[in-house]
Amino acid sequence: MVEPINKGWSNDQKYYIRTADGRELLLRISDISQYKNKKRDFEAIKRLDNLDILISRPVDFGICNNGQSVYSLLTWITGRDAEYLLPELNSKEQYRLGVKAGEILRTLHKVPAAKNQVSWSERFNQKINRNITDYEACRIRLEGADKIIESIEQNRYLLENRPQSFQHGDYHAGNMIVTKSGELGIIDFNRLDYGDPWEEFNRITWCAYISASFASGRINGYFQHNVPVLFFRLMALYIASNQLSSIPWAIKFGHEEVSTMLRQAENVLEWYDGFETFIPKWYISNPVE
Repeated sequence: MVEPINKGWSNDQKYYIRTADGRELLLRISDISQYKNKKRDFEAIKRLDNLDILISRPVDFGICNNGQSVYSLLTWITGRDAEYLLPELNSKEQYRLGVKAGEILRTLHKVPAAKNQVSWSERFNQKINRNITDYEACRIRLEGADKIIESIEQNRYLLENRPQSFQHGDYHAGNMIVTKSGELGIIDFNRLDYGDPWEEFNRITWCAYISASFASGRINGYFQHNVPVLFFRLMALYIASNQLSSIPWAIKFGHEEVSTMLRQAENVLEWYDGFETFIPKWYISNPVE
């Protein structure tokens, strides 16, 4: 059985496959021009094979459609999307899954970065410059953008001497599956990269919007319930930069997506008191049992 999948932001064609012997797989098909990038990503995912976590595993890679396309075949994780399941759960269960998400992320970050990486400070400062330039050039104005940019400029120094590791690249509840037995699985490594492991918290805003308990558990689980102050300062910097870039990014997807990003930016500014503080209001350090 083959069924098309019509969710996500990539240009890949995606299909759910159930084989005659009952195996469930994900097939991704991309234009042949993406061959080099897709092969690099497939090889990177193979580096995760010895990790004892539930993730989509690489099965096969190659060229198809008479040389016009490249395909990646991965294992399928059966369950419910975490972003839809979480609101149905009580806060204790939300927190438990968040802790698990943090523990899984810590395991992923044990995989070292590819060799010969440019320093993180140089790489991310370039990204910040690009994000600010792209925002200022776009036609959408975000109320509070001046506070976001000021906060970014004041905290760039934190990027110095940061370590680098493997990154999932889009780590939030929308790319997590909860199995029938309550196990948490991670999918969609399509934006994998290498960089500061703490940058992976730049999209925790999506988790917090769904569940403060889940987002808090994710942080506490990652740090084994001993969160350094420096982490919150860097997370605020990464969230600020990501929020600024989301506005010009959304324009090409239409008015609805722009509205979503503007609404999220308003939430972020409120959570951080216009970036006067660096620990978001939703964060729970010690949840009540």
